[in-house]
Amino acid sequence: MPVMPKFSEVCPRYPLLYPKKKSIPNSAKQSQLVIYRQTQSAKNLQKILAMAATVPKVTISNGSQTMLLPVIGLGTATRPQVSETTKSAILDAIKIGYRHFDTAFIYGSEQPLGEAIAEAIKTGLIKSRDELFITSKLWCSFASPELVLPAIKTSLRNLQLDYLDLFLVHWPLKISGEVKRLPIPKETIFPIDIKAVWEVMEECQNLGLTKAIGVSNFSTRRLDELLSFAKIPPSVNQVEMSPLWQQKDLREFCQVKGIHITAYSPLGSRGAKWGDSESLEYKVLEEIAKAKGKTVAQVSLRWLYEQRVSFVPKSFNKDRMKQNLEIFDWSLTEEELNEISKLPQRRGVLPSMIMEPSDLVREIEAEI
Repeated sequence: MPVMPKFSEVCPRYPLLYPKKKSIPNSAKQSQLVIYRQTQSAKNLQKILAMAATVPKVTISNGSQTMLLPVIGLGTATRPQVSETTKSAILDAIKIGYRHFDTAFIYGSEQPLGEAIAEAIKTGLIKSRDELFITSKLWCSFASPELVLPAIKTSLRNLQLDYLDLFLVHWPLKISGEVKRLPIPKETIFPIDIKAVWEVMEECQNLGLTKAIGVSNFSTRRLDELLSFAKIPPSVNQVEMSPLWQQKDLREFCQVKGIHITAYSPLGSRGAKWGDSESLEYKVLEEIAKAKGKTVAQVSLRWLYEQRVSFVPKSFNKDRMKQNLEIFDWSLTEEELNEISKLPQRRGVLPSMIMEPSDLVREIEAEI
């Protein structure tokens, strides 16, 4: 029987048909990994910039020039305030496309916001602080002329920033000393000397510590008083506003006077039972939401947007933060707007929730 030749003898080049893969040096692998990561980082940054660009901006005036304010911001007033949770939520918001952040000394959120901004710059989520619009507020304990400058400087230290975009007088009243318990004792609550306080607020802007100044929780009467002597008029009045508290008279007044309104508690608040599916107002909004394939929250925010105000919903849930941005490519019909305009009105935020009743507290409550 003939002996069969070995395959390697017939085809000595066979090993070349399946050449061994050349090993890639570790240095080359590392270089490829760096390039991949840089490419992915660039793609992620482009995606973030594209999302941020979809948020409309409104023009506000600081007395000498105009500024652009993103219509939606992230509110940071939570109770209890957990710094790591707040910081993480703010970073998520920046990744999603938020560029407007609302804080206040009394919220305890200035420091985590500052830490989040520093990390966002360090990791390349944003190129500089200038991409953001940051609002903070003068708490009532500092609503005396000699305390305004120290207060804004404290806020800037907390935020690790050189300037604010907007600094607001938080409430039209003054509290003597620190807040050590709730409700705040009525004997510590006094009228604010708004003329003297506003002069130092104007100084804050003139010194470049803030680009604009404004107020919060001011009624038309108090705004009228302020405008009678202000050298720099308030850019913004931040107040509670939602389909449940529509602020029609205040909106009309501010529009005439060139004061922009920012709405807090735009989705309702602890005092407004939005979750009560039996309530008339909830059913109206729910029906509109179902017809449009939206959520009640999205309908509420869209309504605010169509009233030409900005708003700062507080949600640290990433999915809801995304949903809150998805309100700019559709609109409410005239019929739907009419239905919303007829909703029963009830406020969710009252000074008496955190302050003992007094003549001054009742007066402010009745006005706003």
